[in-house]
Amino acid sequence: MITGSGAAAVAPATAAKGATAGRASVAMCQQDDTVVAVLAGVWELEDAAPRFEQLIAARSTAGATSSQRVRAVGFDTTELGEWDSSLLIFLLQGFDYCEAHGMEFDTAGLPDSLTRLLALARAVPERAVDDAEPKISTLAKLGEGVLSVGKQALAAVTFTGEVTQGFGRLLLRRGRMRWRDFWVVVQRNSSGALPIVTLIALLLGVIIAFLGVVVLRRFGAGYYVSYLVGYGMLREMGALMTGIIIAGRTGAAFAAELGSMKITEEIDAYSTLGVSPIDHLVLPRVLGLFLMMPLLTIYANAVGIAGGMIVAVTLLDLTPTQFMGGMLSVVTFSDGLLGVFKGAIFGVIIGLAGCMKGLQTGSDAGAVGRSATSAVVMGITLIIVANAVIDWLAVLMQI
Repeated sequence: MITGSGAAAVAPATAAKGATAGRASVAMCQQDDTVVAVLAGVWELEDAAPRFEQLIAARSTAGATSSQRVRAVGFDTTELGEWDSSLLIFLLQGFDYCEAHGMEFDTAGLPDSLTRLLALARAVPERAVDDAEPKISTLAKLGEGVLSVGKQALAAVTFTGEVTQGFGRLLLRRGRMRWRDFWVVVQRNSSGALPIVTLIALLLGVIIAFLGVVVLRRFGAGYYVSYLVGYGMLREMGALMTGIIIAGRTGAAFAAELGSMKITEEIDAYSTLGVSPIDHLVLPRVLGLFLMMPLLTIYANAVGIAGGMIVAVTLLDLTPTQFMGGMLSVVTFSDGLLGVFKGAIFGVIIGLAGCMKGLQTGSDAGAVGRSATSAVVMGITLIIVANAVIDWLAVLMQI
């Protein structure tokens, strides 16, 4: 808040005391072609200050004593006491009024300090700011989306290359990896992941068997439900559903762990000490998933086939021997091997997506949550794409 004193401040103490006793007031009087605003009292922002436009309007309504046209506005501050920014606001209102009506704004009667402040306030004129954001065309939005996807693809390829180099250093014994973190990842995705994998795989086998029973029974081919369950679990659904489960369970955990370390600057500390974050943090997680995903896929296949066999035995009066015999007569070893291969690829994808998003975490409060969500979305998307590509290549190679 800007404060100061009027011309009365240089008068004797008694005069100053009497002048500053009242609140802010303005009296308008006309002298020839000039309207003089007599400023008096104490001007404080806490009090309601008069408005210049209202005072001029009230004077015009009451009727001026002279019919002579007003050409200027002047001021009398002999009764002015202490003042702050409220007086400056009043004077700026008067300046704007005079400027709008082609009148002269005479500052001769104002204190020097107030005149300088007024000149300073008018030195930089106000500029109107358009609150409305510029409208972006559809083509521009499309271009921005393509550029964003390109940047993300480039970042993914670069990160994959760095991890590949780290793996090469590890094979050549030129890099160091925290084997303790590796075994932690193995434990979390072995016994730690079995309950959820068991539940999903069992229900998945039951659902596939139910669909097979409903459809194949109409054609008298209910016996072939075993082929449908075995082929679907071993070749497709076992690895796919296990990958989706681990992407939501472990991929998000990787992104949250590394994101928290990024925010607390632990990763920057590793780089400062000459320790590679890729070798120290990323490789144990990626290799752990690469090892455990095929094993989890084999387990999910076995549980899913068991669930399908329960449905077939219950609804089709088949024996477990008939179910397994019918499945093994058409399902080959290459079908199961293809599912295991998919599991290994999905493990690498989940590890890379989770670690990359974790290392790209921002510094605000919600950055870790966004990284975890982005890691899950990216992991599941890449798993679906990779599954389609592998199936396409398997058809071409007649596997």
